[in-house]
Amino acid sequence: MTMTKTLMIVAELAVINWVLIVAASLIKARAWTPSGMKDALGNREQGVDCHGFPARTERAAKNMLENMVLFTALALAATVGGVTDPHVELGARIFFWARLAYIPIYMVGIPVARTAVWTISIIGMGMIFASIVQALP
Repeated sequence: MTMTKTLMIVAELAVINWVLIVAASLIKARAWTPSGMKDALGNREQGVDCHGFPARTERAAKNMLENMVLFTALALAATVGGVTDPHVELGARIFFWARLAYIPIYMVGIPVARTAVWTISIIGMGMIFASIVQALP
């Protein structure tokens, strides 16, 4: 099997997701302060309650991780199944760009735009799934 553009998108999103998880953790801990850095580097046995921007960033990271599981499953199924429909790559690109837009929209807190962009990412996954179904014998 060779590296496809769709699998490269999976890899790129994995890196973006990791950066978002780390950023959310550092923002929640307020790691730019001495006590926050101490907390960020510690065992985090005491959960820090947060709201506003830190909470939205944490939820954006969690949502990205949840959606990455589904997207990765579809991308792998299409790739391993040899589905060559161009809608697979197009759906992956739509998912990628929608998720990239989703992150700052969620972090800043724009509710209707967040849902609209999330819906666009779901359409991208739907395109991949439709291509898989159409390729069935």
